[in-house]
Parts: sequence; C-alpha cells; structure tokens
Amino acid sequence: MQRRDFLGLLSAALVLPPELVHAAPSVTKLLVGATPGGGTDIVARALAADLEQRLKHPFIVENRGGAAGNIAAVAVSKAEPDGGTLLLSYTSHAINPALFDKKPFDPIKDFTPISLIASSPLILVARPGLEANNLRELIALAKAKPGKISLAVAGVGSANHLAGEMLKHEAGVDIVSVPYKGAGPAVADVVGSQADLLLGNVATVQPLLQAGKIKGLGVSSPNRLPAFPKLAPIAETIPNFDYRSWYGLLGPAGMAPETVRELEAAAAAAVASPATRKRLTGEGLEPVGNNAAQFTQFLQGEIARWAKVVSVTQTRIT
Repeated sequence: MQRRDFLGLLSAALVLPPELVHAAPSVTKLLVGATPGGGTDIVARALAADLEQRLKHPFIVENRGGAAGNIAAVAVSKAEPDGGTLLLSYTSHAINPALFDKKPFDPIKDFTPISLIASSPLILVARPGLEANNLRELIALAKAKPGKISLAVAGVGSANHLAGEMLKHEAGVDIVSVPYKGAGPAVADVVGSQADLLLGNVATVQPLLQAGKIKGLGVSSPNRLPAFPKLAPIAETIPNFDYRSWYGLLGPAGMAPETVRELEAAAAAAVASPATRKRLTGEGLEPVGNNAAQFTQFLQGEIARWAKVVSVTQTRIT
C-alpha cells in the first residue's frame, strides 16, 4: 500500500463516529448477584468458560450477592457500555421493580438485554411423611388443617417464594410461609421434617428426590419433566399455573450494536454447544440462547407478569 493511501485510510478511521468504532475489551467481568455455588453462579461459570474460548479474552465471574441481585445490577448499570462488564441476571431482575419501594434502576432502560440463557421449572416437594402424595391431596389436607402446614421459603421475594404465594392464593388454602436464608437451610428442614413443603428449582431438589429423601407433588411448568415423568404439572389442578426461574445475559445501556450482535451470537453458540448444554441440563435447566430482541420482549413480559403476582400476593420490601 502506498503511503498516501495508508494516510487516507487512517484519516477516515479517525473521523468515524464513536458508536461505529468497535474495540473488544481485553477482559470481561461477568457480575453475578448471588453467592457462589447456586444456580445463577453455575450458569455464569458455564457461560463464562465457553465465551472465553469463543471471544479469545478472559471472562472473570464476580459474585456480588445481596439485595435480591440489585447490588450487581446497579454496578453493571453504571459501567461503561464497552462489553467489559456484563450481568448474569436471574428472575429477580424482573420481580424487583414491583417488589421494592426504592427502585435503584430501570430493568430495561438502564441495560442492554443480550440473551436469555436458560430457564428452570420449579418442583413442589414435601417431607416424606406428609399425608399427601399429589397436589389435589395437598389442597384437601390444607383445607382440612388450615394454618397447620408450612411452606419453606428460600428467599423472600424470589420466584420460588412468589410462585408459592400464587399457588396458595389460587388454590384457596391457608399454608404458612416460613422464610429461610437460602435454599440450603430450607431444603434441610423439609428433609428433616421441620417444614412440610418447598417449591424449589430442579437443580436444588433433584438429587434429594432421586434419593427418596423428599417426595414430589407437582411441577410448575405446563409439561411433565423428562427426569420426573410421574410428576403432574400444577396447571392440571390450577389452570394456567406456569412459573419458572430463568437466567439472562445483560450489559449496560448504550452498548454498540456490533458488540451486542457479537455477544448474542457467542451466547447462542455457547448454549448450543454439547459441553455447555450438558452442564446446564445436568443441573435441571432448559437451555434457551435466544437473541437480544427476543430477550427484550421476554423481559418486558416477565416484568408485567411478576408485577401482577406482587400485587395479588401483596408482597413488598420497603
């Protein structure tokens, strides 16, 4: 190339508007609004490991738990929109706007939705000795013993908690919700018969169900689960009951379109890869991997749906 041609190209590059200049970050921080070891953390680490190989730079998972995911979300909303800081969000991202009186961010306007990574049905489980073996029997038992049956709640305001409140509301039963600091102690009390019921993620309850330490009463998805074909959907007893946890990838607002396209393509490829898919399904998750437009539409629907749930159950955090 002649020197004058090179200088011409260089001059043209220098006058490009900032939104058209795309430079990949040297390191990407993937923030997780939950503690290590849980479902959100597992999804984040599986995704980060794959994206690191595909995009040829490090992806570092940072756990910033607290405030139902709000601490990590606030940090991402204030980050530079260059792809160097991303959020692995979960269902609470759509619940919190209605749940909290103080709103530290707008769940859509302050972010760039990139891809819905996976979702997880919930399983209603019971202590082994409970005198009910399916949802219909549970409803009959709860009506015969109002206020005598307990539901262990793993996190106030979580999808599990609110789905349980909707189940009680729509079944017309008086079951006492008992809050716990996380899924671990909640499950332990159901196994130990200190609590009667739990509505938990598949990954949380699957090994205990398989070991016979708890029993399943129903699933929150409209279809039966391949791993538990005998468990009927709750929707067969309570019409249209469909509440699931999910995990999605977001960035700060204002990300360049080409950065979003690169990340959504890489995320979709990661979710479709045999290794990542096997890891997700092994945790009882349903891989998704959709695009930014689809995830945005999904998120809008989730925010509206959970707002109705919060209103009906009169659940608030001040």
